Amino acid sequence: MKKRRKLIWALAAAAVIVIAVIILMHDDEELVVRTYTVEDYTVINTVTATGTIQPVEQVTVGTQVSGEIDKIFVDYNSEVKKGQILAELDKSNLLENVRQAEASLKSAESELEYSSGNFERTKLLYEANATTKVNYEEASNDLVKAETQLQNAKSNLDQAKVNLGYAEIYSPIDGVVLSREVEEGQTVAASYSTPTLFTIANDLTQMKVEADVDEADIGQVKEGQKVEFTVDAYINDVFHGEVQQIRLEPTTTNNVVTYTVIIEAPNPDYKLLPGMTASVTIVTEEHSGLAVPVEALNFTPSQKVMESFDKNDARAKNSHATAMMPGKENRDSEMVWVLNEGVMTPRFISTDISDGVYKIVRNGVAEGDSIVLSANFVTKKQKTSRQDSNPFMPTPPGRKNNNDKNKSK
Repeated sequence: MKKRRKLIWALAAAAVIVIAVIILMHDDEELVVRTYTVEDYTVINTVTATGTIQPVEQVTVGTQVSGEIDKIFVDYNSEVKKGQILAELDKSNLLENVRQAEASLKSAESELEYSSGNFERTKLLYEANATTKVNYEEASNDLVKAETQLQNAKSNLDQAKVNLGYAEIYSPIDGVVLSREVEEGQTVAASYSTPTLFTIANDLTQMKVEADVDEADIGQVKEGQKVEFTVDAYINDVFHGEVQQIRLEPTTTNNVVTYTVIIEAPNPDYKLLPGMTASVTIVTEEHSGLAVPVEALNFTPSQKVMESFDKNDARAKNSHATAMMPGKENRDSEMVWVLNEGVMTPRFISTDISDGVYKIVRNGVAEGDSIVLSANFVTKKQKTSRQDSNPFMPTPPGRKNNNDKNKSK
C-alpha cells in the first residue's frame, strides 16, 4: 500500500514538472512576423546574349581588271566621299590595248569600205549577166563579214576604254576606310574573282549589334524591344539600342542553335568600334504597378500561428476558415496574408507578370498594405541569434533592407 502511494506521488510530481516545462517553453517563445509593405515596383524580364559591333553599311571595293597598283590616295581611317578616287592602276598596258583597238577599228572600216564597193560593182555586173552568180554571192558574203568585223572592232574599242576607266578605283559611298588590303607596286589579278582592295563603312555614328540569341529565348524577342549592352572597352558605360531584325536562318555551333538578332546602336561619341564584343540584355517584358514578393504568395501560416491570431480576434478565425474552403475565387486567384492592427487575414489577389522575385498585382491589395512573408514561433535565444546575424546579407533587387520588417506579437 505504501509503495502504491509512493508511485502515485512520483507520477504526480512528474506531471507537475512536465506542465512546468511546457509553461516555461511556451513563455520562452515569441511569434515573429516578417512583413512587406506594398509599393510600386517595375518588373523587368530580359534575355541575355553576346554579339559583335558592326557598321550598319559596309562595302568592299575591288578592281575589275588586273594590273599593278600605281598610286594609293587613302589609308586606314580616311574619310572619303562617294566618287572620290581611292587608288589607280598602272595604265600602260590598258592604254596600249586602247590603241590596238582603235587601229583594229580603222582596219575594219577600210575593209568594210572596200567590200561595200566590190559588192556594188559585182551586183551591176551580175544584173547585166556579165558575171556569175557565185561571184555575186561571194561579194555579198564579204560585205556581211566586213560589217560584222566593224561591229566587233567597235565593241573591242569600247571594252578597252572601259578597262582603262577601271584603272581608277572610286569610293561607291560616303564613309570611312576600315581596311586597305594593297600596297603601291603590288600586282592584283582579276582573272577569276574581284580582288578586295579596300573596306569602307558608311556612317560610324550609327552602328549595329549582331547578337546570337539561344533558340530557347528567341520566342521572347520581338522587333522594337529595348536593349542595353556593354563592351569591355568601356566597362562603366551602358549603351542603348533597339531590336531591328530577327533573322530566320539558324546557326548551329557544337549542337547549339542560335538566331542572329540585329540591334540598332547609335554611336554619336564614336566609342563603339567595328568588331567589339557586346554583352547584350534585351528587355522582353516591362510592367510597373503595385507588387508583392513571390515569397508572400508561397506563405501559408501554420495551425499554431493561426490559433495564436484567432485568440485576438474572432473575425480572423472566420476568415481563416473561409480561406481554406474551395471555391471559384480560390481557384482563379492567389492568396496573401495581410497584417492589420495585430490581425492577420487572408486576401485573394489577381496577379500579372513576375521577375521571379516580385509579382505585379492587378487588384486585391492597396499601397501601404502589410503583407506577411513569414510567421514563426522562436525562442528568445533564436531571436537574439537572428538579431546578431550579418546585416549585410543581400536583399532582392530594388529593395532596401528596411522594407522587410520583423514584428513580434
